[in-house]
Amino acid sequence: MPVKKSELYSKIWESCDQLRGGMDASQYKDYVLVLLFMKYVSDKKDALVEIPEGGSFKDMCQAKGKADIGNKINTIIGKFAAANDLTGILNNIADFDNDDKLGKGKDKVDRLTRLIEIFETPLLDFSQNRVDGDDILGDAYEYLMRNFAAESGKSKGQFYTPAEVSRVMAKIVGIGNAVNPSQTLYDPTCGSGSLLLRAAEEAPAGITIYGQENENATRALAVMNMWLHNNPTSEIVQGNTLAAPAFRDEKTGGLKTFDFAVANPPFSYKSWANGLDPYNDEFKRFDGYDNIPPQKNGDLAFLLHFIKSLKSTGKGVIVMPLGVLFRGNAEGDIRRNIIQRGYIKGIIGLPANLFFGTGIAASLVIIDKEGAPQRKGIFMIDASKEFIKDGNKNRLRERDIHKIVDTFNNFIEVDKYSRMIPLSEIADARNNFNLNIPRYIDSSEPEDLQDIAAHLSGGIPAADVDALQKYWDVYPSMQKVLFKRSRPGYYDIRVPKENIKAVIFDHPEFIAFGTTMKRLFTRWVNSVETELLVLDTGCYPKKVIAGIAESLLTAYAKAKLTDKYAVYQHLMDYWSETMQDDMYELSADGWAAGKELKRITRITKTGGKETTKEVTGIDGLEGRLIPVSLIISELFGDDQKMLDDLEAESEALKARMDELREEHGAEDGLLANAIDEKLKINKKSLSAAIRSLGARTADNAAEYDMLLGYRTLLDEDAAVQENIKAAKVQLETYVINMYEELTIEQVQELVVEKKWLSSIRERISTEMDNISHRLTRRVNELAERYEVPLPQMTAEVSALEKKVNKHLKKMGFEWN
Repeated sequence: MPVKKSELYSKIWESCDQLRGGMDASQYKDYVLVLLFMKYVSDKKDALVEIPEGGSFKDMCQAKGKADIGNKINTIIGKFAAANDLTGILNNIADFDNDDKLGKGKDKVDRLTRLIEIFETPLLDFSQNRVDGDDILGDAYEYLMRNFAAESGKSKGQFYTPAEVSRVMAKIVGIGNAVNPSQTLYDPTCGSGSLLLRAAEEAPAGITIYGQENENATRALAVMNMWLHNNPTSEIVQGNTLAAPAFRDEKTGGLKTFDFAVANPPFSYKSWANGLDPYNDEFKRFDGYDNIPPQKNGDLAFLLHFIKSLKSTGKGVIVMPLGVLFRGNAEGDIRRNIIQRGYIKGIIGLPANLFFGTGIAASLVIIDKEGAPQRKGIFMIDASKEFIKDGNKNRLRERDIHKIVDTFNNFIEVDKYSRMIPLSEIADARNNFNLNIPRYIDSSEPEDLQDIAAHLSGGIPAADVDALQKYWDVYPSMQKVLFKRSRPGYYDIRVPKENIKAVIFDHPEFIAFGTTMKRLFTRWVNSVETELLVLDTGCYPKKVIAGIAESLLTAYAKAKLTDKYAVYQHLMDYWSETMQDDMYELSADGWAAGKELKRITRITKTGGKETTKEVTGIDGLEGRLIPVSLIISELFGDDQKMLDDLEAESEALKARMDELREEHGAEDGLLANAIDEKLKINKKSLSAAIRSLGARTADNAAEYDMLLGYRTLLDEDAAVQENIKAAKVQLETYVINMYEELTIEQVQELVVEKKWLSSIRERISTEMDNISHRLTRRVNELAERYEVPLPQMTAEVSALEKKVNKHLKKMGFEWN
């Protein structure tokens, strides 16, 4: 069975627990990633990778429990590195014999043994992942790097560019138009290489990768990352990019230039000029800009190196703090020159708190030298307000990424979001080459103004009703049903507040719009269902989801009152939570995977010892592609209803017994003698209480009857419990047999129609609910806001005040 991404993520993150305490995340990430790498290459047995004798993960397993386990692991990694030209890279990332970090003696032996055992689990058997390009480990690497960056804190999270930002950069840099694998891609501050790889993924014919990283350990991670993503020939070097750029033109000795570049340099780096004389730079990176970047801020130094490293037709995207867009003095001079040369194609403002290592907002500066002298404007996007909270950081959603990419690549102008800014406007006296985005795009929400005249004289301002025009365009007669003119410029609400929701929901035009929305979804289903049904072994999950997601966006592109990107997000959430794992299962073993059923095992810890135990009964069954609950609801609904009825009957009996115990269980109550030391009533304590009474007499009749009645309830519940047990056993048998009997056609129908498309339909239908709730909420808000005019409110207060004073006077009090 192939590795599920969700299981992989949780298992390898568990491995980190073995190392916490002795070191921080910026250090223990190296140990975990090296072991993950060794396990992966050992399992996959790729033809491009040599697994030498004594240099595999299997050899690490044989070192478990040995006193010199740390040294043995180092030796094994060294052998693998030597066989694959990785000496000085892979074996320099982490020292597994480091007593300071891993402990000494038995402590270190136990820790490393447990760490290896986590990677030894069958859940992490990568040999079962046979899908070409499935990149499951690459995604796991991304997951780990994100979590390591989050845990590393402010000063150590810069080795990683958030994947969502990397994806935006990759899709807007223009690399999708690369036609030859000999074209080049460069990152001067490549960190762990994730940004480079994201960009390279967009090259349809492949691309040649170059990167430089100052930190040697991080550079080693980047090299390993290239291997994991099937780019072992990438040239990743260590060194200071500004002081000693590694890539030079062989003919001129100047900087090597590239077709494409991406970068996320350290923000406002203070020591950028170390080892460098910027006034006499041999590469002339700072010449012609009328100034030199500030001594204590390297943002523009990196930007100028970036620009210099691009060919005359080169294109790039670089992350810059927002200050680069508007700071003055030397930076203002440099910015003016860059703008005047036409190098800047666009600027995208990002939300604050996206990046690890800083909470400040950043921007993407898109550089395009091709056609720069003819450039007449800069396309700007303010994407700063569209994100989701994720722990203590913000994160771009799938919808945000797609919207940014679509808007930029097609230069779509959207009110309060994007605009093409003429260079003449940027250069005028008012702006003076200041690129601060709010100068050009007002993304603020309009203030919800209170109308004084409406508060004084009643009525709802026509401006507020007219502001809902997008709804009246879809429901043209609904406005007249809800509102009527009261005087010029004002409306009255026609219906009582409590009826507003019903009037909207029951309106024929609202119902008709709901039908239209359902038809939209049905048309999309019809367009993708056949494609999904013919999927089989060897399909490419990422291509599949990309295709059906784009078709969903197209289907809802012209839908009124609906944001197509919100609809798209529902699909992508379901993909991430469920459909992705299903698709990889399908790609590995085809639809036959849907016929597989397994027992769930639970791990319990007692006294530090783990025990694995299977869960018995129907609750312990799990289908590989088809959930047990789906099989039951679709094929054994009557049996489940019978079981539900029995459980409801049991609940009713228990409720009746609880009621009797509550009412008659007090010290002198009729059930007092049947309550045991645990304050419960069971069959034993009940029988004892009945025996103590002897025969039924006139004196004890009430107590005797109560005890017998309670016993009857106990007996009835016991019988129901037996029936429940039998029903569960029978249902379990039916389910087990059914999985074996399912045809491939039934599996396809259950997975595609009843699981995937049904779940997506349910999620997308919430958009219709959102539309109705937004309108209902606003109409209610306006009705309540102006419901009671101020004079009426004052009169009511005055009348109440008189009543209170009258009562006080009767009581002998005078209120002045």
